[in-house]
Amino acid sequence: MIARDPASFRDPSGHIYHHDGRVLRTVCGAAAVHYEHVRDAGLLQRWMDRHWLADTRELPRAEWPDVETTALTDRDVRYLVEHAPIKYISHPYEWAFGALKAAALLHLDLQLDALAHDVHFSDASAYNVQFDGPRAVFIDLLSFRRYREGDYWVGHRQFTEQFLNPLLLRALLGVPHNAWFRGSLEGIPATELNALLPALRKISVNVLSHVTLPARAALRSAGSRQAPRQPRPLPRRSYAGMLSQLRTWIAKLAPSGQAQTTWSDYHVTHTYSSVEHEHKRRIVAEFAARTRPAMLWDLGCNTGEYSELALSSGAADAIGFEADHGALDQAFARAAAKQLRFLPLFMDAANPSPDQGWAQHERRGLNARRTADAVLALAFTHHLAIGRNVPLDDVLAWLVSLAPTGLVEFVPKDDPIVCFMLSSREDIFHDYSEENFSAALRRCARIDAVDTISASGRRLFSYVRT
Repeated sequence: MIARDPASFRDPSGHIYHHDGRVLRTVCGAAAVHYEHVRDAGLLQRWMDRHWLADTRELPRAEWPDVETTALTDRDVRYLVEHAPIKYISHPYEWAFGALKAAALLHLDLQLDALAHDVHFSDASAYNVQFDGPRAVFIDLLSFRRYREGDYWVGHRQFTEQFLNPLLLRALLGVPHNAWFRGSLEGIPATELNALLPALRKISVNVLSHVTLPARAALRSAGSRQAPRQPRPLPRRSYAGMLSQLRTWIAKLAPSGQAQTTWSDYHVTHTYSSVEHEHKRRIVAEFAARTRPAMLWDLGCNTGEYSELALSSGAADAIGFEADHGALDQAFARAAAKQLRFLPLFMDAANPSPDQGWAQHERRGLNARRTADAVLALAFTHHLAIGRNVPLDDVLAWLVSLAPTGLVEFVPKDDPIVCFMLSSREDIFHDYSEENFSAALRRCARIDAVDTISASGRRLFSYVRT
């Protein structure tokens, strides 16, 4: 079977199809001229060599699927190309601040290089960027257009809403972009960000140019029925200058607000002794070496210590999920600095990304993107069972559903961390015990090993789904 990707419908120039594990893209109609220009100028290969563009190969006609008997029904298909599959599709509202910044810088680097070769972009969607580990990769061939002197950047507003404004929300106000972006899939409008900024923040020339003035223009035109004026021709030098100025500004942005979050220093303040810590690391390493997962999911990955350990012990790729923004920032910085095959993403496990967008198929939720061969859930289940009142049976059934094998940690009630969690609330968790934990796990999996890893009674359960 060949089927069109449900997220690929907005651009009539072509669509993405999936066929026997392969990712195919059609190039239709007038888009063929732009594609040919970029291809013949050697830019596709140039950008692939730089790892800016997903690996792409143009298919000869002899390799095309049979159009008459498949769902490949785009009209006027001129070219069919094959992309290297992305191992895990992520969304901008799941990215760490550092990941969103890396994606924005990639977009600008591509545009600057393209403009120097008579090419510019028709849009500036953050969804056109994916990640290979912590490295941002551009995926949309149909964004490229042949540049003509005087062309202006039609994607400027989209770039500010989907890259710049979410970054400024955290950099200027200390507010993470994730929840806002998830609730507004097209990004954060200038009018909304401008309404939040204090007057002193608006004095900046950069903020004035890319936030405040566009916000005022949008408010003026909101009630007008007149067609907006066409922008004056923009000289190439000014076009490139705007891109360069944005790049310089964004490269300097950093998260503001609380420097230390609840769990950002847990990797050094945890309650294990050094001996216990090493014992836990050994068990994780042995699990990764034994299962050798092509894709490991690390739930509650914190700063990424155990993902890194698993990767060095036998896992091929790892996706981390973390709800604490301070820890998530450190995890992404670790992955980028060490070039790990590890992508840490924001996730509240009690409210993971749902299916949403057009017809609730455009942006797939966590369950629809399950790719894990193994799961780590270290110091994790008590945050759902006690921190969020999710029944223990439900927590473990959900964990086991994610992958065929896993390593999950039980933290007893008299552990200092659980005591701290219960210090300001009533203990209503009468069924939270190792006996019930073990029984719930056995209802959906076979327990292969149980190891005590701390004096407080923390235990690691290695299991295989039944």
